[in-house]
Amino acid sequence: MPQLQRDVSLRELNTFGLPATARFVVTIDSEAALVDALAMPELAGLPRLVLGGGSNVVLTRDFDGVVFRMAIRGRERLADDAHARYVRGGAGEVWHEFVDWTLTQDCPGLENLALIPGTLGAAPIQNIGAYGLELAERFAEVRALDTTTGLFVTLTREVCAFGYRDSLFKREPGRYIIVGVTLRLPQSWQPVTGYADVSRTLSEAGIERPDARQIFDAVVDIRRRKLPDPLELGNAGSFFKNPVVDAAAFAALRERFPQTVGYAQPDGTWKVAAGWLIDQCGWRGKSLGQAGVHERQALVLVNLGGARGADIVALARAVQASVQERFGVALEPEPLML
Repeated sequence: MPQLQRDVSLRELNTFGLPATARFVVTIDSEAALVDALAMPELAGLPRLVLGGGSNVVLTRDFDGVVFRMAIRGRERLADDAHARYVRGGAGEVWHEFVDWTLTQDCPGLENLALIPGTLGAAPIQNIGAYGLELAERFAEVRALDTTTGLFVTLTREVCAFGYRDSLFKREPGRYIIVGVTLRLPQSWQPVTGYADVSRTLSEAGIERPDARQIFDAVVDIRRRKLPDPLELGNAGSFFKNPVVDAAAFAALRERFPQTVGYAQPDGTWKVAAGWLIDQCGWRGKSLGQAGVHERQALVLVNLGGARGADIVALARAVQASVQERFGVALEPEPLML
């Protein structure tokens, strides 16, 4: 039976370092522990929050419920087929460490997603992505507990209905608790180097035909140069999604603002660089109280020391209002606000 802790500070369990207390916290280190926790009479009817690395949440208040701290570990290389190599890990695996491990197993394909904070179990919820790759492109299935039936289920890529920073798990919040993830990595690996930062970093290193480890190292270098370490400056990584607009709207935006940064999508839409929009509104390096916009990357909001969740939310709303007023574009936050 897992141990139930009462009145627990969550400051160390969220990467923003925001103060909040949970009525209960229980650590889930196995499927059996999850089943036992759900059966605890003390927790009946209480709101539930599953936390992995706490890298995609803004805590604005105390949580009068139970936090399931996901700590199921384990990595496994599964059998290959003609098209792919399969790897599986527990939901509590640290994402970056898992990516590194796949390369040691001669299973390239995740290197563009290096150094993204969080856990393996949280990755499908957000459909994490960076530098030209989304998790959905490497996804096979998840094993999860369906809290409506109490049964463990296997959910395929099609069922998970991935979109840009979106998935079934965001559309039906709280229903599924992910305990393990299986990824499908290509047998015929090809480098993904289309993003300017990646190609420039490789070029500066004199690398013309990079292998997966070299791309991994380049992405780590880029992220460390551009983004703050949550252990040193509280943050949740990219705070806003890049807004997606249709071709006509993007053309109108470019007509008014010729330097607008955007990326054409396969379906004909355009993804506008949210960081550029925020930067153009003068927010980079600015702050409201103890909440600030990072000086090197305007897409990242930071806790300058002593900020509360309400401070982060107030800053986010001010940034949204500025971008909406100047560009007529709505920014949507990535983190869950609680």
